[in-house]
Amino acid sequence: MTTLPDRPNTALMVLDVQQGVVAEAHQRDAVVANIAALVDRAREAGVPVVWVQHSDDRLEKGSEAWEYVPELGRRGEQEPVVHKSFSDAFDDTDLEQVLAAAAVGRLVVAGAQTDECIRSTIHGAFVRGYDVTLVSDAHTTEDLTEWGAPPPDQVIAFTNLYWKYHQGPGRTAAVEETRDVTFSG
Repeated sequence: MTTLPDRPNTALMVLDVQQGVVAEAHQRDAVVANIAALVDRAREAGVPVVWVQHSDDRLEKGSEAWEYVPELGRRGEQEPVVHKSFSDAFDDTDLEQVLAAAAVGRLVVAGAQTDECIRSTIHGAFVRGYDVTLVSDAHTTEDLTEWGAPPPDQVIAFTNLYWKYHQGPGRTAAVEETRDVTFSG
């Protein structure tokens, strides 16, 4: 029920599952396996997979840490990659143009990090009119408790809880487990 006119399609957005981002992430292997399953299912359904890749002073473009994890492989030019340097994948990128070209009005979101780029991007998409489904067991973060954050499992659980009940006129926010995600309207 997106507010974006003439955007009936769905896309899977995979955010920042890069070696340096998820190296110490909570339940890394299980989350990456769930994302791989989502990618396979999206491809089988003919749904676009959009890869988002972060770089900044600590995550240098072209470095090994910047590369996506080896378990996930992009299918060349048919699967766009959006390069970003801010938490919200829409900020100062071509993401909106990529999604508009594919007539996407609904996003299924997975990746890292829950407490920064995931939250920023799902909110960014929602305020721009997209329907947004967060995949509850396909996003993760590292342990930031030494800086006062809750443990990663609590950050993930809280993000899933508040997104499940998030509302806005003419748009939907949803939370689903990997096994329940469908790529139809």
